[in-house]
Amino acid sequence: MPITEQQLLQILPNAGRQAGVFVPVLNTAMGKYGIVTRLRIAAFIAQVGHESGQLTRLVENLNYSAEGLMKTWPSRFDLVRATAAARKPEQIANIVYAGRMGNTEPGDGWKYRGRGLFQVTGRANYAACGEALGLDLINQPTLLEQPQYAAMSAAWFWSMKDLNTLADKGDFVKITRRINGGLNGQADRQGLYDKALKVLA
Repeated sequence: MPITEQQLLQILPNAGRQAGVFVPVLNTAMGKYGIVTRLRIAAFIAQVGHESGQLTRLVENLNYSAEGLMKTWPSRFDLVRATAAARKPEQIANIVYAGRMGNTEPGDGWKYRGRGLFQVTGRANYAACGEALGLDLINQPTLLEQPQYAAMSAAWFWSMKDLNTLADKGDFVKITRRINGGLNGQADRQGLYDKALKVLA
């Protein structure tokens, strides 16, 4: 059951004109990865909605204050380091993502910062996603900022984490844990999920 633009806007009202851009590419991506039942679509759209600021953000925002840096990455920033890096997104990315997720070269943190509807992050994840989608994301990481690849990368990630199985069980909390690693923003995610279930009924 493909989702309509009207339904998408009812679930994600802040998407505005982006809803029309994303409906066809979301339907294509969901179709490819079996996200085709009410429960699966509702869970997927709710998570996509939260992760992308209702389809308004396709690139990770790393414009943190010193306080934000220490709160988000306490093991990587003390007051001195946080003050020096505050509001410098490229520097922040290269500090927090250095030597992790397959990042090996200087500048990989910034080059492979979060992109797409689920924020693919790190050289290793770009490589795996690129291989799955038939794209050279190592040399063209910005492809994930294009709606069709932003949507397809999210559906690929969903499938890779076996989230259709959890969606079928209605285990929305576990879905969030697999996407986020924790339960950040769970109230917003749950609100979008509840709304999606009603809209798609």
